[in-house]
Amino acid sequence: MIRTLLIANPKGGSGKTTLTVNLASLLAARGDNVRLLDLDRQQSARLWLSSRPANLPAIWPYQPSQATGSQSGWLIIDSPAGLHGKMLTRMLKLARQVIVPIAPSAFDINASQDFLQALHEEKAVRKQKTLVGVVGMRVTPRTRAASQLEQWLDTQSLPLVTHLQDSQLYINAAFEGRGIGDLRTRTAERQRAAWLNLLNWVDQQPPADQLPDELTDYE
Repeated sequence: MIRTLLIANPKGGSGKTTLTVNLASLLAARGDNVRLLDLDRQQSARLWLSSRPANLPAIWPYQPSQATGSQSGWLIIDSPAGLHGKMLTRMLKLARQVIVPIAPSAFDINASQDFLQALHEEKAVRKQKTLVGVVGMRVTPRTRAASQLEQWLDTQSLPLVTHLQDSQLYINAAFEGRGIGDLRTRTAERQRAAWLNLLNWVDQQPPADQLPDELTDYE
């Protein structure tokens, strides 16, 4: 059984790739079978994957030639910038869960407003076939910024799954093809609790029967 996660926010600099690669590393670290599909034009997640040391838990690039019906595990999709319209609809047919990274600034919140509205209007979301959750990026819990983000999300009827604090840890790890799941420093351990909230959320949704064939259209 395959579980497909879509990491999406059409705004540049929202933290999509940081979220994608670190979540992949956590799932792989606990022994799950993880595939990564980078649809963003910059291909940062693919470059991260290509630099990943061979001695770390494996994360596989998605290959359209794979026999999807017999696969199990996770497919994490780093979506392209400007995701909207028919392409958004098609991608929601693939994903059981959408994770939207949003930084707690007025600019990021305003830029994300239309995208979240578009998600609400999608049939898969309205019928709860696809769940949507928000991750606060570069934000410290119990601060004014965190509170403002939470209040705004209440008006959107969307859950704030977790807060991820700003840290050089993610930047430094990315240079080595590593993620939060690969690190054993004290700093990483302090950050990991927030990621466990995200893991608990993604684990709640049952897997699809198989990976839809339409995915090959994106390669």
